[in-house]
Amino acid sequence: MADTTTRTDQPQTAELVSRLSEQVSTLVRDELALARIEMVDKGKKAGAGAGLLGGAGVFALYGVSALLLAAGAALALVMPAWAAALIVTVVLFAAAGVVALIGRKQVKQAVPPEPEAAMASGRRDVEAVKNAIREGRQS
Repeated sequence: MADTTTRTDQPQTAELVSRLSEQVSTLVRDELALARIEMVDKGKKAGAGAGLLGGAGVFALYGVSALLLAAGAALALVMPAWAAALIVTVVLFAAAGVVALIGRKQVKQAVPPEPEAAMASGRRDVEAVKNAIREGRQS
């Protein structure tokens, strides 16, 4: 009787191993797809943040130009022209600061450039397989 039980268990074991192999392959493909999606999303955020920081640099450049214009106007004329130029300078620097803060926030959201959700999901899957194997050995 022991031989009969062993023979009937072998096809079931082979079927289980085959199903496990298929499921692990599917799981690995799904985890890689998740990692790719996460990395694309982080790349987009990093690109947007870098663009905003570049925009902040342009605003700062205009601000410096306006400040130099204001200094020249202050030396050349008395009050009205340089006061107007100074107001424009302050507005440009304020805009540069706002854009820089927004860009910095975008770049921070993209760092670290790792697929964290996919890695965490993979760790949970490995632990689930380990636990299932442990429970199978104990039974």
